[in-house]
Amino acid sequence: MAKCNVAIIGGGLLGTCISYWLSSLYDIEVVVIEKEPEVAMHTSSRNTGVVHSPFYLNPEKKGKLAKAAFVSHDLWKRFAEKKGLAWKTVGTLEIALDDTQHKILEKYLKWGIQNGISEKDLELLDRNEVAKKEPNVSCHSAVFCKTDVAVDYGKLTQELKNESQKNGTKFLLNHKVESIENKNEPVINFENKTQLSCDFVINCAGGYSLDIAKKFGVAMQYSSLHFRGEYWIAQKEYTDLVKTNIYSVPNYPDFPFLDPHWILRADGRSEVGPNAVPVPSPETYSGYIGNVETFISKLIDVVTGNARNLLLNADFMNLVAKEWLSSISKVVMIERVQKFIPKVKPEYFLERGTAGIRTPIITPEGKFLPDVVEIEGPNSYHILNYNSPGATGAPAYSAYVVKSLQEKGLLDYTTHTKESIWNFEKIT
Repeated sequence: MAKCNVAIIGGGLLGTCISYWLSSLYDIEVVVIEKEPEVAMHTSSRNTGVVHSPFYLNPEKKGKLAKAAFVSHDLWKRFAEKKGLAWKTVGTLEIALDDTQHKILEKYLKWGIQNGISEKDLELLDRNEVAKKEPNVSCHSAVFCKTDVAVDYGKLTQELKNESQKNGTKFLLNHKVESIENKNEPVINFENKTQLSCDFVINCAGGYSLDIAKKFGVAMQYSSLHFRGEYWIAQKEYTDLVKTNIYSVPNYPDFPFLDPHWILRADGRSEVGPNAVPVPSPETYSGYIGNVETFISKLIDVVTGNARNLLLNADFMNLVAKEWLSSISKVVMIERVQKFIPKVKPEYFLERGTAGIRTPIITPEGKFLPDVVEIEGPNSYHILNYNSPGATGAPAYSAYVVKSLQEKGLLDYTTHTKESIWNFEKIT
C-alpha cells in the first residue's frame, strides 16, 4: 500500500495551490488525488477566466472570499508574468438598469473600499459616461472597476502543478476515491482497487467535496445542488462590440442565478452568459439527465433532503423555469443581454461556449450558504462551498487554509521553507 503524509483530494486550482504551499513549507510527502487524467479539468478551467476585484461581495456575508480575492490579485499577476501567461486587463462595468439597482451600486462602492480596493480603481458612472466609454451599452448607471483581468485559469493551474512537483508533490491522476477506511489513520480506497494511507486528508474536491466529507462522517446536515452555467460565443466580427466586461446587478442575490454578462476572454473571444440550469451532477455539461442512475439518486436527494424546502419557494421555482428556457432557447438568452446591449442579435452567436458547473451547499433550513466553510473531521479537513470568485482567491485562500491547519496543530511537521514565488508569511 502506498503511503504519504498529506493527501489532497481534488486536483483543481485550490488543491494544486494547497499542494504548492505545503511542498514549499515542509519536507513531507504530499499527494494530490485527481480522478481525471490531468489537473483543472472541471470548474478550474470551466469558468469566466476573470481575476475579480471583490467590490460586489458583501464583507459581512462573504468576507473570506472577498479578502482572498483582494490579496490574490497581485499574486496571480506576479505568477502570470513569471510564466509568460496571459494577463489581459479589461476592466468591468457592473451596470444598473434602474434607480433601485443604482442604489445597490452605491452599496457596492462601499463594499469595495471595505474589501480593500483603492478608491481610484472604482468609479460610479452615469448613463452618459457609460455611453461615452462603451457606445453600445445602454443602462441607468454603472460601477467601473478598472482592475479586472482576463486569464486562463487552466494554464495557471498547470504551471502551478509544475512548481509543486519541483518541490516533491506527487500527483496521483486517474484515481477516483471509492471509500475511506480507518478514519483515525485514513486509508483511501480507489475504484481501480489500489489504496493510499496517509496521516491527514485535505478535501477540496469541488462539486464532489460534500460527498467526500460525508465519507468521513462529517457535514451530514448539508445538501447540495448543481447548476450549469452556459455561454454563447460571439462571431469574430462582433467580438469588439463591447470592449469591457459587462456584469449586471443580480435581481435575486440570495439564489445562485446570475443575470448574463458580456465576457472578454484571454484568447480574444467575447461571450455572453451564464444562466444557471439545475443538473444532476458536477459533470453534466450537456443535456439535462446525464447518467440515469445519478439523475435518480440526485432527484431522491432533492425531494428528501434540504433542497425540498426550495421546492416550496415560489421565487426559486419561477427562476428555475426561466433558466431552463434560457438553456433551451438561444433567443431567450440573447434577449436578456439586449436589455443592456441593444445591438446584439441571436444570429451573432452560432457556437456555444464552455459550460461550467457550480455546486452551492444548502443548509437544513433550505438556504444557500453564502461563504466558503471549513469543517474539521477525523484526521481530515474539508473545504465546502468554495464557489466564485474562488479561482481568483485560490493563492491567498489556500495559504489561509495551511495557516489554519498550522494553528490547530494539524501539521505537526518540521518546517523547511524553500524558495517560493509568493511569500507565505506576508500573505497570511
